[in-house]
Amino acid sequence: MKQTIGVGVIGMGWMGTVHSRAYLAAADRFHDSAIQAKLLICADEVEERAKEAKERFGFETYTTRWQDVIADPRVQVVNIATPNYMHLEFVKAAAAARKHVFCEKPVGKDARETAEIERVAREAGVLTFVGYNYRWAPMVQYARQLIRDGKLGKVTHFRGRFLAGYASNPQTVLSWRFQREFSGSGVSGDLLSHVADMSLFLAGPIQQVVGNRETFIKRRPSVASLAQSAAPVAHSAAATSGPLQDVTNEDYVGALVRFANGAHGSLEVCRVIQGHKCDWSFEVEGAQGAVSWNFERMNELNVFCPDDGYTRIVSGPAHPFHAHFNPATGTGLGYDDLKTIEAHQFLKSIAEKRQGEPGFGEALRVAKVMGAIERSWETQSWQDVEGGSS
Repeated sequence: MKQTIGVGVIGMGWMGTVHSRAYLAAADRFHDSAIQAKLLICADEVEERAKEAKERFGFETYTTRWQDVIADPRVQVVNIATPNYMHLEFVKAAAAARKHVFCEKPVGKDARETAEIERVAREAGVLTFVGYNYRWAPMVQYARQLIRDGKLGKVTHFRGRFLAGYASNPQTVLSWRFQREFSGSGVSGDLLSHVADMSLFLAGPIQQVVGNRETFIKRRPSVASLAQSAAPVAHSAAATSGPLQDVTNEDYVGALVRFANGAHGSLEVCRVIQGHKCDWSFEVEGAQGAVSWNFERMNELNVFCPDDGYTRIVSGPAHPFHAHFNPATGTGLGYDDLKTIEAHQFLKSIAEKRQGEPGFGEALRVAKVMGAIERSWETQSWQDVEGGSS
């Protein structure tokens, strides 16, 4: 007998559509779990977007008021896929209504706001989940298994980078992502949050950090330069003319890190770099071996053993989650499949009435790392990460 969980989605831009599709796909890909989502209501301030989402994904109704999603007594899960500055208000309302919450990263605009969001949800006793979807790639899961099983020996190094030049065109318009008022940090919240989460996921707590930043493109055309449209402003939407406005957050972040287990490493992200499209990669070295992974080839993992050198392992049914999508080795998964796994894991935690990972607790740990890096920009010195020794 299937357990049906009522879902409401707030924000029907690209990410809202990805989540909606993932909930539907999860019932098929994980049909043996007897868990399925029922898409009840979607909300967007642009009515045309909300209406299109209703028709596209089969929501029972749509609204332009986010409050309607939370007020609907049938909704058990509130899925938040809106710009960062809206998250705190939405989570507070959902927690007060005792609704479980999925929120896209980085959850809050900064560490203080993320801490407030985590506290509100925890004290309300609701279950939470966060969109650190790259964790769910079968080869990433397998890499973690190797590390946890001691196959690499004691971890000594972690290097992670997310280089995606989606904003390398100076004519890319000044959407909310480039404005501290609305997004908080820039590339830190957008890309570094993924890299920091992965470092914690694979190598453990980070104890100390020191970092730097740069805003390479300091002024961009205003959003008003674009023709008015119901469509959300894409990462790389560009204008050929129009007034310029100041970019108020960072394009680049680099950091050195010291882990609590004695490992050392580096984190690097950039949104204006040339040549790189989606170079989201990590390398982990230990005393007895090493692994490396790149999202552009997400179905492969390079594994190094001193006796055998490097071996390229291709994702297959023997690896976590792969068999839910394809029966053959080398028949790879894609980005939407990771979101489907993510949706299933969240729904599974609700069905089992337990807090899964990554939830708001993991998001707060990431925020504390990024907060310490940001403090180091000002002091130009190493900074301790709160709670990073355990």
